Amino acid sequence: MTKTTDPALALHGGPKVKTEPFSTGKRFGLEEAKHLLEALEQNTLFYHSGEKVKTFLEEFNRLYGVQYSVATSSGTAAIHVALLACGVSVGDEVITSPITDMGTIVGILYQNAVPVFADLDPYTYTMDPKSVRERITPRTKAILSVHLAGNPCSMDEIMAIAREHNVKVVEDCAQSYLSYYKGRLVGTIGDYGCFSTNDFKHISTGDGGIVTVNSGEEDDYHRVHAFADKNYRRFGDSVNRDVEMLAPNYRMTELQGAVGIAQLKKLPWICKTRQVYGDRITEGISGLTGVFPHKVTEGGTCSYWFYMFRVMCDRDRFSDALNAEGIPSSAGYIPQVVYRYSLFQNRQAYERSRFPFDLSNVRYDSNLCPNAEAILQTAIRIPVSEFYSERDIDDIIQAVRKVANHLTA
Repeated sequence: MTKTTDPALALHGGPKVKTEPFSTGKRFGLEEAKHLLEALEQNTLFYHSGEKVKTFLEEFNRLYGVQYSVATSSGTAAIHVALLACGVSVGDEVITSPITDMGTIVGILYQNAVPVFADLDPYTYTMDPKSVRERITPRTKAILSVHLAGNPCSMDEIMAIAREHNVKVVEDCAQSYLSYYKGRLVGTIGDYGCFSTNDFKHISTGDGGIVTVNSGEEDDYHRVHAFADKNYRRFGDSVNRDVEMLAPNYRMTELQGAVGIAQLKKLPWICKTRQVYGDRITEGISGLTGVFPHKVTEGGTCSYWFYMFRVMCDRDRFSDALNAEGIPSSAGYIPQVVYRYSLFQNRQAYERSRFPFDLSNVRYDSNLCPNAEAILQTAIRIPVSEFYSERDIDDIIQAVRKVANHLTA
């Protein structure tokens, strides 16, 4: 082991790096309360009859520079609605990331389509366009790119592949508010962009979601809008209930919209602060032996829903040592790649049925995505908050450097 003059690890009885609590702040305040009261005073909480969801979307559209977007009850619902708009149906294949939340996957299976997993870049943790291209088949209907932790995928290459094979692109932006790729906001590059406003994202309405309609075409917007509302065409004073095909009820309520209006005003500060803090951590831990910082995609910016780096030593010991130093950390992002979940290993999305897996020869073997598997075996995740202080970020950097100097060679 390399000799070091650093104090002993706190794990071994040495002094802790972090001796004061992390700075905190209030996510909600009087502005949210004001809009909630106004929503109640409307005497309706239905999105079509009230003004809060409409205002929320108008302000989101202005912030993102898009003409049309649709509100949903969750980010999971947003992705399902976007896949409906792509025409994803029985037996189709959708290519996506093996390191993601099940919210990315649910809509694929609800459409009785088959998830196909592409491998990732080992340091940005985003989908590798080369692997995406290798997974394309005649059954491929859409590519669902996941901008993990606020880091944009290599969208130029992904869009080129999609156009070459005439497939749609849906962007999962649940963790990537106000992240940019080559000067464009993620969520405005693919055919549709999907956002989450659940309680664990950059902004919160408790639960909720948004779909951007990037074609700018009114007919496209009307279809997406209908898919979030039982396929009813609810525009102006009329409602067309002549339903042509099945669609779920994923409507956002006026209470969610009211909170969202106030939260959107805070979003630029939240994302900019997180970007500065995440980039500072990268700068502070770069050059350490056996430590690979969270690499931002070339041409992109990251709004760091969390910060994840990799270590080439005993990862669990490294994480335990960081926790002992007062820096909360956890091993990886999810316990294992999604295709190793029982649902895929048993090829059973529905009780007593192999459907839709029996329509496809797609396999979910070990080592299907070796980079993704290696990431989860070696990654350490640290929370990032807009409420942290400069001192908190310095302490994170100091603790990572201290542990690395003791544990890596």
